[in-house]
Amino acid sequence: MIKKILILGGGISKERSISIQTAKAVLNALKKKNYKAIICEPDGNLTNIIKKFKPDVVFNALHGRFGEDGYIQTILENEKVKYTHSGVLASSIAMDKEISKKIFIKNNILTPQYMKYNFANNSSLNKNLILKVEKKLNFPVVVKPINEGSSVDVYICNKKNFITNIKKLSHYKKILIETFIPGREIQVSIMGKKKLGAIELKPKRKFYDYEAKYNSKAKTKHIIPVELSKTNLNKIMNIAFKAHNLIGCQGVTRSDFKFNKNKFYLLEINTQPGMTKLSLVPEIAEYAGISFAELIEWIIKDASIKR
Repeated sequence: MIKKILILGGGISKERSISIQTAKAVLNALKKKNYKAIICEPDGNLTNIIKKFKPDVVFNALHGRFGEDGYIQTILENEKVKYTHSGVLASSIAMDKEISKKIFIKNNILTPQYMKYNFANNSSLNKNLILKVEKKLNFPVVVKPINEGSSVDVYICNKKNFITNIKKLSHYKKILIETFIPGREIQVSIMGKKKLGAIELKPKRKFYDYEAKYNSKAKTKHIIPVELSKTNLNKIMNIAFKAHNLIGCQGVTRSDFKFNKNKFYLLEINTQPGMTKLSLVPEIAEYAGISFAELIEWIIKDASIKR
């Protein structure tokens, strides 16, 4: 019987503050269900805390690098403690936008065209790069890190501000440059073998960026049910389910789409979606008749090793 839960929250990624919010929300939900739960920072003392607390399950509430990319999952596998969400390989694949895109393309899932830019191999940013991007992708384009989440350091660029924005990302080794797809922002959640549902977002900002996701003052409009034909709704749910299984995801995931000219473009798949007041998966679950506490309990019961 599951009684003791160790919640991993915080971390060292740029999504630290959101991870803390997720961890606190999970803690409150578990306490209502009479679990013994504590929040732990995943520092150098983690293995000692696991040995001392002896949790039945570790709830991974980390977001971003070192929490969502297979790193912490490797530690938990080595400790042979059950944990939530996806395993080592699926986490690392989903977090790497280039590798996941290659899998989408190979399996006929539509995703924006892209090219990789390596700062180490390209010391100068000049007109040649602009011409290369214009020829392969055409402007506007989106530039973003290969392995960050929550729209951290994502910029929509035209020809004029392209070089300026790329320079802002020079602290990353590699970045992704992809065609900007206009249209509707729709996100789909998968819960194990269940196609949980979809939600549409109408941000007041330029796009569904970090502020639009996590700041209530940004006033992003959440639309559920999504206004799609039954055929298109089934189509987007099936694409998300296919991507979830192709990458080998476990537990709950959220796939981000753009819907333009009657086509769905899969941008990325998130293996550890947020569980805050403004998070989308809990909202989708609630619409499907699953309370927040029930959702968290399902995730806990789904936990295992060798994921």
